[in-house]
Amino acid sequence: MTHQPLQSHQLGQTHGQNRASHLLSRRTMLRGLGVSMALPWMESLAVWGDESQPGVKSSEPPVRLAVLFAGNGFHSKEWWAEGAGAAMKLGKVLEPIASHREKLLFVRGLYNEQARKGNIHSSQTGNMLSGAPLASGGDIRSGKSLDQLLAQTYGRSTKVPSLVLGCEKSNPSVHKNYSMLYSSHISWSSPTTPTPLELYPALAFDRLFKDEVQKGDESVLDAVIEDARDLRRRIGTADRRKLDEYLDSVRDVEERIAGAGKKGELQGWKPTLDKPNIPRPPDGIPQDIAEHMRLMCDILVLAFQTDTTRITTLKLNNDHSALRFPNLTRTDNPSQGIDYMIHHLLSHSDGADWLKVNQFFVEQLAYVARKLDAIQEGERTALDNSMIMLCSSMMAGAKHDNDQLPVVVLGRAGGQLESGRVLDYSKTENRQLCRLYLSMLDKMGVHEKSFGDATAPLAEV
Repeated sequence: MTHQPLQSHQLGQTHGQNRASHLLSRRTMLRGLGVSMALPWMESLAVWGDESQPGVKSSEPPVRLAVLFAGNGFHSKEWWAEGAGAAMKLGKVLEPIASHREKLLFVRGLYNEQARKGNIHSSQTGNMLSGAPLASGGDIRSGKSLDQLLAQTYGRSTKVPSLVLGCEKSNPSVHKNYSMLYSSHISWSSPTTPTPLELYPALAFDRLFKDEVQKGDESVLDAVIEDARDLRRRIGTADRRKLDEYLDSVRDVEERIAGAGKKGELQGWKPTLDKPNIPRPPDGIPQDIAEHMRLMCDILVLAFQTDTTRITTLKLNNDHSALRFPNLTRTDNPSQGIDYMIHHLLSHSDGADWLKVNQFFVEQLAYVARKLDAIQEGERTALDNSMIMLCSSMMAGAKHDNDQLPVVVLGRAGGQLESGRVLDYSKTENRQLCRLYLSMLDKMGVHEKSFGDATAPLAEV
């Protein structure tokens, strides 16, 4: 196989020939036939970003935003936090992120006024990231979401403006006079266009590294190995270690994608036959929900680590979700999995198994935070340079209560966000969720006078 060598302009020959030739541009890519791999932040590289872009200063890592969404709310008695810093106490739902409490912002009391109109589930979800009114009668109309507003401004300087990932297929039906597409999508490119979900880890991976997004058997690493060896000779010892770790992580994700779907654990429904009566379909969406979510989390981390994108949404499931969880053990019978009831119906029980499922979802947030916090970017970590929000369309599935919404944010937005705090807006006026979004936009250098139903950011964020 032939490989394309690094071009001279990609080797960072910038202001004057007297600069050290080993200083490399941030946009250095490892290249191969049909493949380009962006690199993580390294001390040997001269420039991180483009200071002409909003919120990005030369040689400093940018701020990233990821939104993780879990449908149907959480356990009604175990979603809480109190205290501050290392002494912060967390409810059982949030126990998986306890080790990150000093980088946690717990926000209580925010709500979405437009989501309180209409029915339950679909009309509570379709404007989760926009605050816009929703059309009823099966029509589709919401509003441009937070992530897509950022993608059209802040995301211009990256290979992929935004990454929109999902772990459960969209539902095209109608429920109580509202389209279930609202329950299936939190990202909207325009008021009438939900952003397509990427459900296939292989295709999401290809989007990061391949010049044409299509499934293929060729390894990304095999395609760029010659460029990687050439680059390794040009960087410092610490950066060589970082490059090796990065390439190992890419290889690990590649190998797990290749094996996805082979464990045979079915998500979302139970078959009526003990054995299939048709041939097994080709590999696609992983059948193991735990592996599916974990792969998507790894792809999110790789996307941020390489600055391939700075904006990601990961919809772990739909609202009104049909997922099942054979990977988790039943409280009353440890020999069986929690696959006796779909996620939506399980949310009405508010019992011990529901708590386990909640914790499983929060573990995905903890996993992303742990991996980002292990990536050093100068004086801060990738988690310090990010805002990772977990939210749901209701507080508790048993009550479909969205008078206040569950929201936590991990990370410090490049040092702009004071973390280790609990903010309570439950007894205040003007507690629109979109005020939080205005604060987030500000921290990413995108300054809007209004967004959704909000006209001012949260002063405390």
